[in-house]
Amino acid sequence: MPQCTLRTIYYTHVHSILSCGIIFWGSSPNVKKLLILQKKTVRIITNTGVRKSCRKAFKNMEIMMYSQYIFSLILFTVKNKHLFTSNREIHKYKTRNSTNLHLPSVNKTKFYKGPYILGSKAFNHLPRYIKILVSDMKHFKLSLKEMFITSFFLFN
Repeated sequence: MPQCTLRTIYYTHVHSILSCGIIFWGSSPNVKKLLILQKKTVRIITNTGVRKSCRKAFKNMEIMMYSQYIFSLILFTVKNKHLFTSNREIHKYKTRNSTNLHLPSVNKTKFYKGPYILGSKAFNHLPRYIKILVSDMKHFKLSLKEMFITSFFLFN
């Protein structure tokens, strides 16, 4: 079956369900079970064996695995810039982190693991060449997606 058809099957039947509300449930401890189901689905669609790695299938179909959660968090952050404070607004000094978002100190774990803090942290870890594209949303999304498909992105 052609690659574009396999990709269409995945994006219409699986991706639409997995990405719905992902910024709220993506940090849940049960997300690992969903990732396993996602892998099983891709293996079934691409007819990949159980013992074979499905990493190549994910790359060929341009599917982001765990990165979909981080991608959605960053898009939420950029689309709601007015809710966030940059370090430049806190102090007027030009530092290398002045374009980063300011992380407020919080005591509640629920707030710390929520989209506001995790979105800020994910945005702060982006490479500079992607951060400068924020004003052009189309190129920003394309560059971000390309980065997530070609490499694995983690933040703490």
